[in-house]
Amino acid sequence: MDEKTAQAPTGAPGSVPPTIVVMGVAGCGKSAVGTALAKALGATFIEGDRLHPPENVARMARGEALTDQLREGWLDAIGERIADLVGQGQWVVAACSALKRSYRDRLRGFRGEIVFVYLEIDPATARRRVGNRKGHFMPASLVDSQFAILEPPGADEKALTVDATLPIVDIVTAAVNLLAARS
Repeated sequence: MDEKTAQAPTGAPGSVPPTIVVMGVAGCGKSAVGTALAKALGATFIEGDRLHPPENVARMARGEALTDQLREGWLDAIGERIADLVGQGQWVVAACSALKRSYRDRLRGFRGEIVFVYLEIDPATARRRVGNRKGHFMPASLVDSQFAILEPPGADEKALTVDATLPIVDIVTAAVNLLAARS
């Protein structure tokens, strides 16, 4: 099934459109899946990496993992952007690692109704993908630090776990179908 056959969910007239955050470790495909999912839904895509402050980017480029404190402003920037766009009545898909529950809770503080699409991947595949990227600030040496702090979404969170090695179109179709089932 290709993206064209995936049907965007429809809510009741005047309903608030859903917000989706595509999450996972570096190399899982957040940007590619997020872009395709936003296109399939007619949503605005937020690339979380572009909202990192320069200090965070420099730190990661040096191979230094971010602390929870360093992530706070970045998560707030994503949350504020989500809230602004939803406030304008737009559907939103954001790419954000959201590795810990506390990070997801912080994002939910800006927009409670977030569905997380967790792109699950093994460390070796993630390291290989990050190592093959060109022009990105995140080195493959930081992949293990992301797995070390990863807290997959709990059963009580609105989340869909998808194998990140599947074709993008299959991931997008699964996400769109989940949203349709929830509307």
